[in-house]
Amino acid sequence: MALAGVRRRPGAFAGTLLTAFLAFALLSGGGLLLHSALAASPGPGRFAAADLVVAAPRSVELTTTRDKGDEVKVKTKGERLPGAPTLPAGVLDAVAATPGVAEAVPDAAFPVSLDVAGTPVPGNVVAHGWRSAPLTPHPLHDGVAPGRDDVVVEASLGLPVGGVVRLTSRTGARELRVAGTVAGGVPGQSAVFVADERVADLSGLAGPTAVAVRLAPGADPAGVAAALRGRLDPALTVRAGADKAHADLPGAVPDFTGAVSVFGFVLGITGFAAVFALIGTVSLGIGQRLRELALLRTAGATPGALHRLLLAETTLVALASAAPGLPAGVVVAHVVAGRFRDLGAVPAGFAVAAHPAVLVAATALGLLVCWAATAVAARRAVRIAPTQALREAVTAPTGGRAPRVVPAAVLAGGATAILVLVPLGGDLGMGMGFVSAALLLCAAAALGPVLVGALTAVLSRPVGALGALGRVAGAVTRAESRRVTGVAVPLALVFAVNATVLTNGDLLASVTAAQQADRAAPATVRVAATNAPGLPLATADRVAASAGVTGSALTVGTRVVLDEGGKPEDHPAQGLRLAGEPALDLGVTAGDLAGLAAGGVAVSAPLAAARGWRVGDRPELWLADGTRVALTVVAVFGLWRGFGELVLPADLVSAHDPRGLVGALYLRGAPDLGAWPELAATTAADPRGGAADPRNQQAAWELMVVITLGFTAIAVVNASAMAVGARRREFAGLRLIGATPRQVRALVTREALVTAVVGLVLGCAISGVVVGAFSVALDGRWRLFADPLRYLALVAGVGLLGVVAGWAPARAVIGNRSRAGLNG
Repeated sequence: MALAGVRRRPGAFAGTLLTAFLAFALLSGGGLLLHSALAASPGPGRFAAADLVVAAPRSVELTTTRDKGDEVKVKTKGERLPGAPTLPAGVLDAVAATPGVAEAVPDAAFPVSLDVAGTPVPGNVVAHGWRSAPLTPHPLHDGVAPGRDDVVVEASLGLPVGGVVRLTSRTGARELRVAGTVAGGVPGQSAVFVADERVADLSGLAGPTAVAVRLAPGADPAGVAAALRGRLDPALTVRAGADKAHADLPGAVPDFTGAVSVFGFVLGITGFAAVFALIGTVSLGIGQRLRELALLRTAGATPGALHRLLLAETTLVALASAAPGLPAGVVVAHVVAGRFRDLGAVPAGFAVAAHPAVLVAATALGLLVCWAATAVAARRAVRIAPTQALREAVTAPTGGRAPRVVPAAVLAGGATAILVLVPLGGDLGMGMGFVSAALLLCAAAALGPVLVGALTAVLSRPVGALGALGRVAGAVTRAESRRVTGVAVPLALVFAVNATVLTNGDLLASVTAAQQADRAAPATVRVAATNAPGLPLATADRVAASAGVTGSALTVGTRVVLDEGGKPEDHPAQGLRLAGEPALDLGVTAGDLAGLAAGGVAVSAPLAAARGWRVGDRPELWLADGTRVALTVVAVFGLWRGFGELVLPADLVSAHDPRGLVGALYLRGAPDLGAWPELAATTAADPRGGAADPRNQQAAWELMVVITLGFTAIAVVNASAMAVGARRREFAGLRLIGATPRQVRALVTREALVTAVVGLVLGCAISGVVVGAFSVALDGRWRLFADPLRYLALVAGVGLLGVVAGWAPARAVIGNRSRAGLNG
């Protein structure tokens, strides 16, 4: 019966088929992205031709022990460092003297920037001594090995042999001649090589950051590794196989941790939208078949038989939609991954792997959702008495309110707990905002006709001012609250999810920009390099000493690691050097930044409150290269967004951060910068404040919004089409009593207007609660939006979508021959 029903009446299942297709595509696409990020590996990287690599730890690891009485739990947590410490003196000789080692090759890796005639060379460029070129290997492709004033570059950079490039590192900028090019390469980084005797001068490193080992013929790698561990400091690591890549400079090794977070959020937001829309569509489809189910009950079908019939039909439709949906999901995953690579939100080497297990899991999840939706929607439809079912085929069943109110209260309570207890202003703010919006949407869906009916009773009244058709439309929407619910709730989903993600991102950008402007207010100009990611510290000092400068502040971006109760956590930070009149205002609320020069640290107000730090405390932290230091808290400041949570002495940061460049130099007075043509002077309002540019992250959010908006828009149109299609008999009856097609279409348009307004009110209420809480967490001010025009455009767009979604199917259904609907 299920197979015959689906085959003979495909139109009745078209809406479910389309929604399920999109759901399978999104679930499989999001799943593939997340699985690919979790399974991604950088490979052997630069040390592919080495057998073993000795290096200092590239992460901070903390071990905690907790005695629970019956057992002792030991947990080790790690946090990746942005830099690489140099090896202690004597390590190279100790490695070379180990039995089984044929050659020990020192490698010093340090980030640099290249430019040709003022034009920066793109990419993540890492410099090394020429002796380490064979480790990848990077064989000489053209030219000769580098001399003292030369450089050898990868052929992929396209720089001609004999040309001149400007190489900038933390120790300064030099003009070097391209002596040759090398073949080979590692995804995500471009290697350049300098003369071995120039490594210390160019890098500022006191020694190698790693030692690569080549074994003697017949030597046992495991045995040699064990011998090395016995000879060397236990803190050093001996890496082999794929783990060798992690001995490279951390900033040069692709880090897929961020990709896991990004694609986990992608899967969460798109998966929620897909599941939400799929449940609504399946429930709406079953709700429209009450008359058919009533006839089957009258003919003797048992509730169990009808339940199995509906499950079988849903399974057939779901499997039919999964067949094209899964390949579409693979395409979606590749498109999204490509866009995220272009935005820089994931490593350049990230690739999507079409794993069969993920596709099977997406199919299973889609089927489970369809079955769950069928079971919930069919619960009442298959159990009512036959005569009652026939009567309720005309007036939809109402049911008790308790089964709706209780879960809605639980869901709303969960959302409230998140909004009140979770620090939305922190790193989890965006994700938790979405979770709370999702819970509130589920609460609204659980209340369903109860909530929508109350809103419709109020919002349908003004439509009566549009004439007789308006009064009829208002009466119909009040009487058919379930039908309004089927379209209004998906509309609320469209608005609430997308408005929450977009508006929270806009608010974060707005608050950050405002704090950046306040920080830079005392300065006259902001100076930055035009052809490099920053200025060497010595160069910035000379610029700050230029004629006409009465005050300066320079910042060096970095990241530090703090011990958060046994778990190392990474925090953005800045190195700061002040001179003369104040040129930067951090909004200090306690203490004085002057103490930074004596080995102090300033912390942001939220971080100080979370850790209980006060001026005079002496916390310990790990610098970018893993050096552990204890610094005295000398100040607490409030203008930290877009800047950093900690402020350290600039000399200390530059000495321990692998890049160590001045990101921004703020000057006060009337500086004369004519002697510095390579510098750009702009207004003091710093668009980035020396911190990471948030535009790529915002673009990533917007891409997710586009995906979700497209899917939910189709789901809304689909739900509206199903609702209109089920009213053929009603429209035919109106035509028989004299209504013209134009009047019937006008009636449906007014009903769609009421439905759209109800959906928008729900969506605005939900997003308003979440966005308001997020705004208060940011700076204590309640806001509904950051950009009024963008918010109103979203309101207008979703409202227009709701009206068109109701009007367009009605125009296709209603015609001069709609009387035939009485025979349907």
